[in-house]
This record gives sequence, structure tokens and C-alpha cells, in this order.
Amino acid sequence: MLAAPVNPADINMIQGTYAILSPLPAVGGNEGVGEVLEVGRRVTALKPGDWVIPAGAGVGTWRTQGVFPEEMLLKVPSDIPVLCAATLSVNPCTAYRMLADFETLAPGDSVIQNAANSGVGQAVIQIAKASGIKTINVVRDRPDLPQLVERLMALGADHVITEEMLRKPEMKDIFKSIPKPRLALNCVGGKSTTEMLRHLQPKGTMVTYGGMAKQPVMVPVSAFIFRDVRLRGFWMTQWKKDHAQDQKSLTSMMDALCQLIQRGQLTAPACTEVPLQDYKAALEATMKPFTSSKQILLL
Repeated sequence: MLAAPVNPADINMIQGTYAILSPLPAVGGNEGVGEVLEVGRRVTALKPGDWVIPAGAGVGTWRTQGVFPEEMLLKVPSDIPVLCAATLSVNPCTAYRMLADFETLAPGDSVIQNAANSGVGQAVIQIAKASGIKTINVVRDRPDLPQLVERLMALGADHVITEEMLRKPEMKDIFKSIPKPRLALNCVGGKSTTEMLRHLQPKGTMVTYGGMAKQPVMVPVSAFIFRDVRLRGFWMTQWKKDHAQDQKSLTSMMDALCQLIQRGQLTAPACTEVPLQDYKAALEATMKPFTSSKQILLL
């Protein structure tokens, strides 16, 4: 293994609160990149020197070495930055699928999302920008807000606002220059979701893929009756299970993302590189509030 991030889902698996749990004893980590050192005689798709990432969840990437069946790994280009490869299989894939699978978006359309500084949020901004789609990005107020806004705008965000601004009349000014969103991406829950939903177009879709506030998604009855909004959920692990026999869909997605990386249109999220022996510090940092930097274990 070369590098592996610490994601919130990894922490949840260790805590025993995630939807899938590895049989014990287990190695943590669901994402990362490694280099193939040796292959068995019957292996045809991989060779020594290839870079690989996990094809599914539960592989256990927080390790220095591993022996895996060929079908558990996906080859990725070795000319992309190692941090991009290490963080490729969860967040960018989630962003890509949510932008592609729920609404037919065209250049000039807009998307609204909360937790915009998360790994998925940063990927949404960049993939949308490459497709000509405008983004309205909601973040929590914090001491370093100006620096965060600057960083997200540099990635290609069109608007960055706080959750408090969602409730203010000034929101109307945003929609003078771009259309109201047809797609909302929710990773928070609670009030943030309710306020974000108010700005969705009639017959628009809100996709929930996380629940950082640990509060339920609350929707006014009027939003269903008078605006016919749709509420959906998304989990990348389930998508991979559902498409296990459809390698073409997975391959085309990975190819598209790797091409964006090679063109400089998709970068790794803000990262802090941590030696494996300092894993405790990485876990603690991941669980702190207002975390904008992903912890990456160097293996």
C-alpha cells in the first residue's frame, strides 16, 4: 500500500454504527492506493508495477502490504498524483454518480449542496465546473470562513454561503444570475436540509448521502403537495453492489474521473499526510468538528 485516507465511514465501521461491518479481527480503511509487487500465475489483468485501488468496501487499506484476489482490485493510471489515486474510489465516485443519476443536468443548470467543504463537496464543485454546471455551496460559519470561501471558489464554486444565509432574502440575488437548482445534495440533515429544500425547483430532487448533524431530514408537507419535490438516498457501496455484473459502468466512471484528474480539472481534497505510526492523531483529527483537511496515512 502507498497511501490510504481516513474517512468518517471508516470511523463509523470501527464504532460498529455503519451499515456494513467487517468480521473481526479486521483491518480498518475502505479506500487507498497500492502498487502491485507480485501476481499469481492465473492473474491476467494486473502486473507488477500497476497501481490499484479497492473495487469495493471492507478491504482494509490501513496496512503496509496485503494479498488480494484480482477481482477485489481496480487498476488506475500510475501517472496521476498519489493523493488523487488514494482518494478516488469513494468521494469523487459519489459526486459523479449523484450529478449523473438523479437529474438530467445541462450546462447552465445549477446544483445546491451543503457540507460543500467535505471531500464529496469539493469533488462536486470540480466535476460540475468541468460540465458547465453552476454550484451553490453551503458551509457552516466558522472562524476561518474567508479562507474556506477563497479555497472553494478557487476550485470552481460559483457561490459559497453559510447555513444562516439560506434563510435570508439575499438568496434572491443569487437567482438573478443563475437558475434555481434542480438538484440538491444533502450530507447534513436537520434544519440545513429544510432550508436548502426551499430553494429547489418544483419537481426537483434532493439526494441524501450523509447525516453529519445526526438529525432527521425534515420536509414541509407543502413541498410535496405544491412543488412535487423528490427525496432520494445514495450510498456508493450499494451502487457498486447493484452494478457488480456491469463492469462497463464502473470502468467508464473511473476513466472519466481519471481523465479529469489528468487534465487538472479534479484534484485531491485538502489533505494532511500522516505517517502510519501516527494513526491515532489522524483518527482524532478526523473526528474533530469543522474538519476541512482529509487525513491521509502514508504507508
